[in-house]
Amino acid sequence: MYAVILILHVLGATVWTGGHLILAGTVLPRALWRGNPEPVRDFEARYEQIGIPALAIQVITGLWLAFRVLPDPVAWFTFQSSVAVHIALKLFLLVFTVVLAVDARIRIVPRLRTETLPALAWHVFPVTIASVLFVVLGVGIRTGGVF
Repeated sequence: MYAVILILHVLGATVWTGGHLILAGTVLPRALWRGNPEPVRDFEARYEQIGIPALAIQVITGLWLAFRVLPDPVAWFTFQSSVAVHIALKLFLLVFTVVLAVDARIRIVPRLRTETLPALAWHVFPVTIASVLFVVLGVGIRTGGVF
């Protein structure tokens, strides 16, 4: 069961992080340069169908994995072990990601225009950095820690 959960978690991370790297590295810069929000709209419409389920899978499997390596949720926030630090940081990044994603989804994406592309960029780039940090921290849990 552990292997299946870990594979689902990694696949979710691949979709989530890869999608954001494509958005932040190619689609959004081109849209900003050309002043055309259509490529972002098109990407978002397609990516959201797989990106949001991937994030949901990561949250569910991530919590399962966290309980497996450190069964006491209170210990996740004690910062008394490398695993606890990594779990707490991943949970912080999750909250950060959800806040930015919800704000973008409610406030920016429905009214996306040339003028609002920079505001979207201020959401996309931090979420992309956070998604890469999710991967780094996840690897750190399995390899003895980044910290």
